[in-house]
Amino acid sequence: MSMNDTTAAALSKIFNSERLGREYCLVKASSLIKRILAVLKENNYVGESEEIYDGKGNILKVTLLGNINKCGVIKPRFAVTKSGYEKFEKRFLPAKDFGILIISTSKGIMTHLEAKKKNIGGKLLVYCY
Repeated sequence: MSMNDTTAAALSKIFNSERLGREYCLVKASSLIKRILAVLKENNYVGESEEIYDGKGNILKVTLLGNINKCGVIKPRFAVTKSGYEKFEKRFLPAKDFGILIISTSKGIMTHLEAKKKNIGGKLLVYCY
């Protein structure tokens, strides 16, 4: 099975496993997915993720906490300026101060809240609430 968007595949697998009430789920490892999972963990959406070496592409075992209502990738990856976050918060998140947007910035991958504090823009990657 060929995958075009590994990030979208990983997030939908996490979301589906979460809805089925599983304790963990296995996703293909990539540096971007690891960084996104780190941000989700900081914000208490997922638990630990452990890398399993399988000789091919490696797999991440992600512990689920049952805290995700919905998550997914944002396509296309909109560029967002430091003053333009509100428009995308309204578009992708269900309510004010509820959920996070994960953004790739020049200072690394972070939530839209951190990016707002640091006063930087970037590219939208993921929404999660």
